[in-house]
This record gives sequence, C-alpha cells and structure tokens, in this order.
Amino acid sequence: VQLQASGGGLVQAEGSLRLSCTASGITFSTYSMGWFRQAPGKEREFVAAINWSGRTTAYANSVKGRFTISRDNAKNTVYLQMNSLKPEDTAVYYCAADLITTSQRTSPNYWGQGTLVTVSS
Repeated sequence: VQLQASGGGLVQAEGSLRLSCTASGITFSTYSMGWFRQAPGKEREFVAAINWSGRTTAYANSVKGRFTISRDNAKNTVYLQMNSLKPEDTAVYYCAADLITTSQRTSPNYWGQGTLVTVSS
C-alpha cells in the first residue's frame, strides 16, 4: 500500500492550501480515508475522515468549518481543502487509509508519508 501526499507548503495566516493523497495497492473505492497531523512536540491527532462513498465526513472540532475533506474514487485520490489557516495549523499532515473508529479514537491501518504545512502569522 502506498499513500502519496502532496500540496504542503508555506502560507500566510488566513490563506488556503489543498492537500492531495493518491493511493495505490488498495481498492481505493472501498476504503475510508483520513487526514491526521502532528505539530512539533505534540502527538499525532485526527483531522478529518471520509467514508468510502464520500457521503459521510467527520472533522476535529479545531478544523470544523474551515477544512473540507473530499475524494475522487476514479482518481484514487483524497483531498483536504484548508481555508482560513491559522499558525496553530502548522504541522506535518499525514494521509491515512482504512480507518477504525472507537469511542476513544480514530486510527488507520495504513499510513502515508507526511507533507509539511507551515502557516506564518
């Protein structure tokens, strides 16, 4: 399984970025997908998730209303549109596949490599 993330970079506060993650080695259209992030000195945290069809999404409270997750099953790609970015959104963002959600947490079976997002104030 390969999950190739791209689209990170440096952006000013209140700016926008769109992350992409293209999957191979899995039947993409049957897997839930998600994004997680890890800021310097902090634990990795859940950001957003989308089910196999794209009809159901979920977001961390910290990004709700600013970030949008979507997918294109024909392109084996999941996206994270990030608007109104804040300095506290600075982190390495990781794409993930095949999410398992419990009452405690959401965690994936497959991780991709990260892409760095830096938001300057």
